[in-house]
Amino acid sequence: MEQVVDEYKPGMARHSSGGDEAILQVASLTKRFSGVVANDGVTMSVMKGTIHSLIGPNGSGKTTCLHSISGLYTFDEGDVLFEGKSIASLKLYEKVRIGIARTFQHAQIFKELTVIENVMIGEHNLRKTGFVGGSLLLPRVLKEEKESQREALRILDWFGMRHLAFAKSGDLPYGYQKILEIARAMAARPKLLILDEPAAGLTNTEIEQLEQILVKLCEAGVTILLVEHDMRLIMKVSDSITVLDSGRVIAQGKPEEIQNNPQVIKAYLGDRRAG
Repeated sequence: MEQVVDEYKPGMARHSSGGDEAILQVASLTKRFSGVVANDGVTMSVMKGTIHSLIGPNGSGKTTCLHSISGLYTFDEGDVLFEGKSIASLKLYEKVRIGIARTFQHAQIFKELTVIENVMIGEHNLRKTGFVGGSLLLPRVLKEEKESQREALRILDWFGMRHLAFAKSGDLPYGYQKILEIARAMAARPKLLILDEPAAGLTNTEIEQLEQILVKLCEAGVTILLVEHDMRLIMKVSDSITVLDSGRVIAQGKPEEIQNNPQVIKAYLGDRRAG
């Protein structure tokens, strides 16, 4: 991947950064599957304008928590507040409209479409033209389509992928596909970006470039909730961390606090301590 550009292009995010105000609050969230408790009273606050990481051993309930927040799962107990208002009853597309976007552990792009078409799909919820208007190709529809293309190119430029705009997405190396999924999510102009293991399958060089992207997105005002297994990346980019084990929160704090927390060390390594 090319180096991401230094200058942030306006029009991608709809807000300014913060840090002393919670944009997302998860309150006593519980999710069960046939009697198995995947999330057991999970409570955490994600502060506006920060990178908040959710970590834990395999099977600790991280992805279930993300699914419950984003609307893929309906949770059994508790609540999720976005900008102070409950979003428990909102559907997935409604959450996108209020400013929540996410990616998945495995890149879920439209491989038969071009790179720019994938990004344009990411902003379909922002368009004013409905299905009927789009099928008639009215002047306002064509105008909106051109504006969408310009915005998609601006986003790709920011991610260092403009030169690949008209390439077939399925032909991209896997690292580019993962970044494309983030670019597509950013086309929805989210206030909160939820990322599920964005570094999975990436090379060390690609992870370093991902690190730059995450930091620059946060500097541009995007709040990030991150699930990731690469602990070096987590410790580098996180402002705060919540740790799950067996569906429960066992620790919360800054990276240096989490790194030296005996309960966290035991959850990951048993009685052995990492070097």
